[in-house]
Amino acid sequence: MSNVQNKVAVVTGAASGIGRALALGLARRGARLALSDVHDRGLADTADRIKALGADVHIAHLDVSDRAAVEAYAAAVADHYGTVHQIYNNAGVPGGSRTVLDADWESYEHVIGINLFGVIHGTKAFLPHLIASGDGHVINVSSLNGYLAQPMLSDYCASKFAVRGFTEALRAEMLAARHPVRVTVVHPGGVRTNIANAGLEKAAGREPTAQELARVDTYNSRLLTLPAERAAQIIVDGVERGSPRILVGRDAKSVDLLVRLLPKLHPKLLLRVERRLFGDA
Repeated sequence: MSNVQNKVAVVTGAASGIGRALALGLARRGARLALSDVHDRGLADTADRIKALGADVHIAHLDVSDRAAVEAYAAAVADHYGTVHQIYNNAGVPGGSRTVLDADWESYEHVIGINLFGVIHGTKAFLPHLIASGDGHVINVSSLNGYLAQPMLSDYCASKFAVRGFTEALRAEMLAARHPVRVTVVHPGGVRTNIANAGLEKAAGREPTAQELARVDTYNSRLLTLPAERAAQIIVDGVERGSPRILVGRDAKSVDLLVRLLPKLHPKLLLRVERRLFGDA
């Protein structure tokens, strides 16, 4: 067991969604927070809510795809608090909702730059501080799409599968070197956040198609149903237990079982579900 009380916890992507819910949940358990995001207004609102709970909070504008900025941020947080115990590499963006044939290079570079390299940057920048704390923990947020591939999401799936592999390799290294750092990969299922709508925002400069609008509506009404607060509770409970792998939501658990039991058949079953939901897969 690893209590988060009095621990210095860093949360990226803390302006909304799971990141905000994680920050508030950690604050209620007595953690000291270092929060970052590129959305300054949302980040300030999260910080105000945390201050109202009486918790310590340090905030910074941060683009996790910028390696130098993340390295400078890690040094600033360590200087501010004197130590760092936990890093929640949560910041992420949705995929481009295009087939591999139709996707542009910019989408792959943008999604992988944030979802994968943001995790790598955060881990490498903070890892020496976590080791020095004597009680460190790296928590990297992947996705249900870190073990289930879906059509129209090749950029997103590539990033989230890679987060899973990177995190599991890191865990093996920490165990081999006997460093005092736990490592956890998180696989959320359908959490009620703004991620589907954010996917439409990426289409700025052109009108979204009727197909894209219908997919977003289906995600929001039928698939993204777990409250972010409940997702954060599941994650922090798992962190306090020292769980190496946290599945968030019944859908994440069901799909994990499906992929393991039916490795050859599940892609065909998924295609049937996609057609029933969207009529376009």
